[in-house]
Amino acid sequence: MDSQELTDFKAQLRKQAFAERDLAWQKNPGAGEALKHHLIEALAMPPGLAISGYWPLPGEMDVRPALAHYHAEGHAVGLPVVTGRNLPLIFRRWNPKVELVQGSFRVMTPPDSAPAVIPSILLVPLLAFDPEGYRLGYGGGFYDRTLAKLRHEAHAVAVGVAYAVQEVPMVPRGIYDQPLDYVVTERAVFKFNRKSDL
Repeated sequence: MDSQELTDFKAQLRKQAFAERDLAWQKNPGAGEALKHHLIEALAMPPGLAISGYWPLPGEMDVRPALAHYHAEGHAVGLPVVTGRNLPLIFRRWNPKVELVQGSFRVMTPPDSAPAVIPSILLVPLLAFDPEGYRLGYGGGFYDRTLAKLRHEAHAVAVGVAYAVQEVPMVPRGIYDQPLDYVVTERAVFKFNRKSDL
């Protein structure tokens, strides 16, 4: 499939995935708590390891219970910040007392005064995932660039977080699409055959 066909295929799948995800969000108000328990079971987090999450937009899996847990356990928790088009994300440190500000794409982030965090584990939002660990994102490529950079520099581990209904038979992929090491849903944990030892 050529570049335009891939783009069109992804766009079509995104429309379907948004609808599936939003319906799951409405039907599963406690999914974030269930996700937290699966994350704790799946990830053997050494003391002090830095982890990143995100502040969920409507429809996205709520990782805030997990972030609060990891903060309480003493881990540095970062939230993503967009610094420019075609650039990797950076992460600024979050704690429950930080007053968030609205960043790019209506995403809430810590203020510029918050220190940077380099996460070893990234909780990655997605629209769909497949049995090989590929994800369908929103189309900006921010997480693909970020994962490529942090895997090279810090051997980072990518954990997709999703509702179970977001699994699809195949996610269309290009040469720059980064696979996930895990996907964790409110129902199950999927570990893929990557280098991760967690």
